[in-house]
Amino acid sequence: MTIWHSERGAGEPVVLLHSTAADSGMWDAQEEALAARFRVIKVDFRGYGHTPYKADGPYSDADDVIEVLTALDVRRARLVGASAGGWVALQLATAGLAERLVLLNPPSDLEPTPDLRDYWNEENRLLEAGDVQGATELNARLLLGPEASPENRRRMMAMQRHAFEVQLAADPEPEQTEREVSLPGVDAPALVVAGGHDLPFFQESARHVAAALPQGRLLELPWAGHLPALERPEEISALLLDYL
Repeated sequence: MTIWHSERGAGEPVVLLHSTAADSGMWDAQEEALAARFRVIKVDFRGYGHTPYKADGPYSDADDVIEVLTALDVRRARLVGASAGGWVALQLATAGLAERLVLLNPPSDLEPTPDLRDYWNEENRLLEAGDVQGATELNARLLLGPEASPENRRRMMAMQRHAFEVQLAADPEPEQTEREVSLPGVDAPALVVAGGHDLPFFQESARHVAAALPQGRLLELPWAGHLPALERPEEISALLLDYL
C-alpha cells in the first residue's frame, strides 16, 4: 500500500492533514506560503486525492501518517489539521509526535448534535440514492462559508466528488480504526480555530478541545465556515506562519 505524500521547502517539518470533504489539494495556498520557512509535508488519506482506497486489514489514517513520517525520518512535527484531519493530528499528538498543533474546526468525542445528525442522514440518503453530485453540493453548501470564492468552491467540490466516487467503488470496503486520543495528555501548544458560520457541533467541539488541551488556545473567526483554508487562504496562511 502506498500513501501519496509530497514535500516542499526546508527547515522544521510541518504536516498538513486534510478534511474528509477534500484532499491534500485544499492546502495548496498554505503549502506555498509555508515552504519559504518550513519543510512542508502533505498527505492524502486512503480514498482521497492520489491515494487508493484499499487495505489488507484494518487500518488507521494516523498509522498511515506515522509510517510516512518514519520513512521521511521525521520524529516530531508541527501538525496542522482541518476537520477530521484535526482528529488525526490529535491522535498523533497523543502518541507524542507533535511540536505544535493548529486545529481548524476539529471534531471531538462530544455527543453528536441534531445538526450533525441531520447532515449525516441527508448525505447518506443522497449517496444511497446514487446522487453523488447532490451529496457533493450538500457538503459545499454546509461546509464552505460565505467568503469562499467560486473557484475554491469548485475545487472543493471536485475533491469531495472524487473521494465519494473512489470510496463508493471500493470492493471490499476497508475497515478503518482510530488510535487513542487523550486531550489532557497532549504536551504541545495548540491553537484551535472555530468558524462562526460552521455547524454548531463543530463550534462546540472546537471550544471543548481548546479547553481540554493543557496548552490549548481558542481562536474564533466570525467570518469562517468549516474550511477557512479554502475561504480566506491568504489569511489562514498568515495565521499559520505566525503561530508555527
